[in-house]
Amino acid sequence: MVTQGSVSPVFPTVREVLDLVPVRHGAPRLVAGNAGLDRPVRWVHIAEVPDIATLLGGGELVLTTGIGLPGDDAGLREFIGALADVGVSGLVVELGRRYVSGVPRVMAAAAERRGLPLIELRRGTPFVRITEAVHALIVDAQLTELRATEEIHQRFTELSVEGAEPAEVLRQAAELAGCPIVLENLSRQVLAYDPAGENAQLLLDGWERHSRQIRPAGRTAYDPDSGWLVTTVGARGQDWGRLLLRWPATESTPPTRLTILIERAASTLALGRLIRRDAEGLERQIHRTLLTALIDHTRPVDEVALRAKALGVVLDRRHLVGVVVRHRADEPAGDAGTTDDEPAPARRGQRRDTDAEGPEAGPARLRDLAEAVSQAVRDAKLTALTSPLDDQAVGALLALPDPAAEEKALSAFAAALRRVRLDAAPAAPAARPARPVDAPDRPAGRAVASASARPVDAPPRAAIVVAAGSGVSSLREARRSLIEARQVAEAARRDPRDLPCYRLPHVGLAGLLHLLRDEPRLQTFVERELGPLLAYDAQHPREQLLGTLRAYLEQGRNKSAGAAAAHLSRPAFYERLARIGRILDADLDSVDRCLSLHVALLALDAIRTP
Repeated sequence: MVTQGSVSPVFPTVREVLDLVPVRHGAPRLVAGNAGLDRPVRWVHIAEVPDIATLLGGGELVLTTGIGLPGDDAGLREFIGALADVGVSGLVVELGRRYVSGVPRVMAAAAERRGLPLIELRRGTPFVRITEAVHALIVDAQLTELRATEEIHQRFTELSVEGAEPAEVLRQAAELAGCPIVLENLSRQVLAYDPAGENAQLLLDGWERHSRQIRPAGRTAYDPDSGWLVTTVGARGQDWGRLLLRWPATESTPPTRLTILIERAASTLALGRLIRRDAEGLERQIHRTLLTALIDHTRPVDEVALRAKALGVVLDRRHLVGVVVRHRADEPAGDAGTTDDEPAPARRGQRRDTDAEGPEAGPARLRDLAEAVSQAVRDAKLTALTSPLDDQAVGALLALPDPAAEEKALSAFAAALRRVRLDAAPAAPAARPARPVDAPDRPAGRAVASASARPVDAPPRAAIVVAAGSGVSSLREARRSLIEARQVAEAARRDPRDLPCYRLPHVGLAGLLHLLRDEPRLQTFVERELGPLLAYDAQHPREQLLGTLRAYLEQGRNKSAGAAAAHLSRPAFYERLARIGRILDADLDSVDRCLSLHVALLALDAIRTP
């Protein structure tokens, strides 16, 4: 009987028929053709004429008493030969009427020579009981096969409607078949697999070489030499992979149910790819799954290494470096590419062409950045997993042959990425004069940018930031490198410099505070140092003394310069400083106290900046 996870043929075999109660009642004895006992029995036919073979279609189990069989040796050989030629499953002869002690030796020899099972029934048995039992077994098997086929159609229809990921499609297929299943691309790289409980390492070891030896004849076919049932995956005339299901070569040809299963799974995968044709490619989805697994600990690192290797990215015994690339500005849809370095009209109210794209512009910008990163990896001749990490950043885990290649590889990647971006981006806007220093109550995070405005002739900063974490020697440590790269990229967004690749030493105090912005102890420090002043400003929105304090500290405690920066007269500025000192109970002439307040201001900027 066919059950979930089993792979029994649709029809019972001769061996299974011999185990039926009505047959055992006849005391069966196998005389010849032991090699054919696993032949399927499609039907049972009773015959008492020598030329019965002309009425058969193959797969029948023939029952006879021998009354009508030829009496000479040549006739018996011809009778056995005709049955074998038509493809019957076996011949059962009841003793007692024509043959008393046993079938003729010439008959047994002919059956053995043709591999045709020849069985004697040494006790009288009504043939109708055998026929009923075998036919009931066949009908039951066919009904079970029909139910299994209906379940296959139902499951894969649901998966198609739900837009299931390839890993889920393969998991369901392996569960229904009880056999390992592998999805590969046209380059024989594994995109997804399910070992069905077997050893995944053994399944995928040397996969590309093994896969190229599997050459089925047809779009869906079984290769008996390798033991794999294979179907092509694709749609609209564009094939992009193969789906392979392993069926033991020592067993019979895979049942029709498995052919239906693998074809339905392939069509589900092809439909899913069509649905996602404007989104990430399948390879990029796998890259994203693996990078996310490393960061979130959702999969064992050994499995990540195995899947990455099957995809052509070797992570074992490599020097690994996490890299994160992101835009300097987190601006939605219409302002997707805008930074503080663009002309003022582009930042303030002028509608640009990208605004028309609406909410789709943000994902499109991220896809463009992800494609640029992937292209830069290829151009720099590096090996890496690459994919978006969130709505703003694209990550890459570089796999290098040794630590000495780290700096060279990062420089090559950054240079390649800049070339790719320049090739794809429109011409940079013309440089503009430096902006004046912001008003005292300017938004948090503008202090550094405004204090270091570029000269008129300075080139614009790149719109993206490339950051790298510390190199590690083990895949188990790769998470640390990726997270560090992400934090450095966040901190470097406010850096006025335009470095090819930012590392942890580049981010400085402001960057360090940004990395620690979610730390409760830092937030407590800010509240302790600036809390009374923030509360005062909340009650007196017209004064905003925090801006006055900022101007004073940014001008190195030079009160005259601070007054000019705050656009206040010196007496008014001095009076505000005195009020700030009373509110904070602080001596603003103390270097140590002012240093603490300045650090608190930088930390407040980091906390307020997304």
